[in-house]
Amino acid sequence: MAAVNFNIVKNVYNRLPSIQVSKDKVIDNVAYIGKKWSSPHQRAILGLTAIVMQPYIDWKNKNVDEKTRKVSVARTCAKIIAGTLTGVALRAGFIKGIAAMSKTAAEIPANAKPFTKKIKQCLTPKNLDPANKDALEQYRNAMGTILSLAAMVFTNFLIDAPLTKFLTNKFIGLQKKGEDK
Repeated sequence: MAAVNFNIVKNVYNRLPSIQVSKDKVIDNVAYIGKKWSSPHQRAILGLTAIVMQPYIDWKNKNVDEKTRKVSVARTCAKIIAGTLTGVALRAGFIKGIAAMSKTAAEIPANAKPFTKKIKQCLTPKNLDPANKDALEQYRNAMGTILSLAAMVFTNFLIDAPLTKFLTNKFIGLQKKGEDK
């Protein structure tokens, strides 16, 4: 059986078109991803990778009976979906919130009220060069990520756990419905 699987992989690999990749292009793409992809993107990629791989691993666990495997797959899918949704949403929300409260003087309209200016600049770093947009963007991403991680200590109990339980029950219900047909 393993030889058959290896042959399938080998045939797929051999049919892939041959391409030349320049070292500079790879380095440029990695640098772009490093600068532009923030923690919500990374959490989404982690969640997508997990939903593709982990349920399959749970399903192939021959150390448990079939019913346990089904429940394990349902629970794993629910955990991944709940964790990814809340993780991406919280990270993106906190980054947007930090961005809204870390405006430079050039980003605030001249006719803004003093209180509004103060709120929009309350998290703006004092020693940051306003012309350096990359540094400001990295600051906003880092602060948003740090604050969202602190908030996730609470949302794991308030959102993730109940959502995981709800989704697990839904998935198990769908499995039972499929078995009844």
